[in-house]
Amino acid sequence: MEQTENQSRERILGRMKAALSTPAPRHSGDGLEKAIFAPVSDPLQRFQKECVANITECIVTPSQSASAAAVAGILASLPAGEIFAQDAPQLRRMADAWQEGRNLRWSSEGGPREASQATITLAESLVAATGSILVSASCGGRGASVVAPVHIVVAGIEQLVPDLESAFAQQCERGTALHNSYLCLITGSSRTADIEKILVLGAHGPRRLVVVLALSPE
Repeated sequence: MEQTENQSRERILGRMKAALSTPAPRHSGDGLEKAIFAPVSDPLQRFQKECVANITECIVTPSQSASAAAVAGILASLPAGEIFAQDAPQLRRMADAWQEGRNLRWSSEGGPREASQATITLAESLVAATGSILVSASCGGRGASVVAPVHIVVAGIEQLVPDLESAFAQQCERGTALHNSYLCLITGSSRTADIEKILVLGAHGPRRLVVVLALSPE
């Protein structure tokens, strides 16, 4: 088959080749990193403030037993149906407070089903500067944070860090990325305002995101 000459293509490639032959000038700078977010003086107060802005509910409790009771209260407000939970020793210990009357499906039994009313998972880190929650594949796979209409995250105050750099440093020290197929940073409940700038919750994930944060491990 006879090939036709594409003059436009040759002109474009010629300009690209000429441009690449000349090194781009370096931009001068002071070499100092400029802060994007305001400094964090009180991580808990800042996290609570950012959660409000992100449409995230933040329930602070004095202990893990109080957190278990708080989770039970949230579940009591939901319609009847299956609850998906990360199979972790901490959540197993807490489950007695909210398992009664509910069909509980642990992540070790498979991923969450579409009929799930809520998922309950642990956090790897909480980021005060942005009100974000860092989770990993350990929470039960990618579907754990997107399938059910309500996502309940159980955490302790020791997981709360000032900023993203601290969160990543914390997880590098723990080797979290080495033992999980993915990490996910969640900042607020799922939403979109693409259509006529009308905010719609639950567009690509849960409509409701709740963090239950214990100030003490006891």
